[in-house]
Amino acid sequence: MIKKERLIWIYTKMNEIRKFEEKAWKLFEENKLRGSVHLYIGEEAIAATVCSLLTDADYITSTHRGHGHGIAKSGDIKSAMAELMGKETGFCKGRGGSMHIADLEKGNLGANAIVGGGIPIAVGGALAAQLKGTDQVSVSFFGDGASNQGTFHESLNLASVWKLPAIFICENNQFAISVPVAQSTSVKDISVRSKGYDMPGYTVDGNDVLAINEAMEKAIKRAKKGGGPTLIECKTYRWKGHWTGDPEIYRSREEVAEWIEKCPIKRLRKHMIDEKIASAKELDAIEAKAQADVDEATQFALNSPEPDTAKVMDDVFFEELGGAV
Repeated sequence: MIKKERLIWIYTKMNEIRKFEEKAWKLFEENKLRGSVHLYIGEEAIAATVCSLLTDADYITSTHRGHGHGIAKSGDIKSAMAELMGKETGFCKGRGGSMHIADLEKGNLGANAIVGGGIPIAVGGALAAQLKGTDQVSVSFFGDGASNQGTFHESLNLASVWKLPAIFICENNQFAISVPVAQSTSVKDISVRSKGYDMPGYTVDGNDVLAINEAMEKAIKRAKKGGGPTLIECKTYRWKGHWTGDPEIYRSREEVAEWIEKCPIKRLRKHMIDEKIASAKELDAIEAKAQADVDEATQFALNSPEPDTAKVMDDVFFEELGGAV
């Protein structure tokens, strides 16, 4: 059972993410972004639900498709949009761009353009929490393609050996770029791989907030009791191509349309109205505010200054020099 306050928060974040991604698509077409973007449209329930159960002290690591994770964890739409535009007011002062958003103050250890690259970083966060004796958990978001990388298997093994407070969230959106999961992965449910590392594994409907919440609550409880990590596979679908220039010749329009009918936002909206948790008018207001906030963030980013070229080396670490410049 999720209390109304948190359901409203989840619904708000899902709409913020959806409106943000739609705006990012439009800005890309207008050539106002630095490079392409990988959109999270259709997967919003996962980031919003997972992050609704986390505190600012808890860690996450993200992926190349990470706008939703960043918005759900930090709530700062303006800094996210500015980062996409390469502006000084962005999360990483415009240096990171779409695939490298981080917000250390809110526990976002960073998005990662390398497939599976964020998984061991999350394990590092979990190890830090264990060594410090804190009540933190560390969550790694990654896709089905990353579950076939060595970093996935090494990370799950180490987290299990040391019983780290790590939670692995596999966002199975059915494709690793253009390769269907059935053609790249040896198991029907990626969650069964947890058995090889002696940890619980759950496969849930990634468009169902209630199902995600139930699995996540179990994982957090286990982690905080010292029981170790959990693997949660959320089966979902990305409505757009792998990136904004993807010709999408590897899937049919009928398949996409079928998944659009399973929209996680519409599904949660129906649940909240049917259960009399919120009225249609309340939810309409949330959607309208999300659009207004994204529009405001866009203007903020467009009006923000470009990075100062004199400070281009600030915050950059060079190992061969032994420190930050």
